[in-house]
Amino acid sequence: MVSDQMTHERSRCRNCGFEAPGGDDEWRRITVPKLGRMTQCPDCGSTDVITSR
Repeated sequence: MVSDQMTHERSRCRNCGFEAPGGDDEWRRITVPKLGRMTQCPDCGSTDVITSR
């Protein structure tokens, strides 16, 4: 059951397809003025990320 939950809690970059657990240290966190904190893909730099949390 735990492994099923981990699979569903993955985040994915919509640009390049990179995947990692949501909230994991693999993801970059950036602060964008007027938008706040965002998740950024470490592979391509895109912020178009489907997050699990």
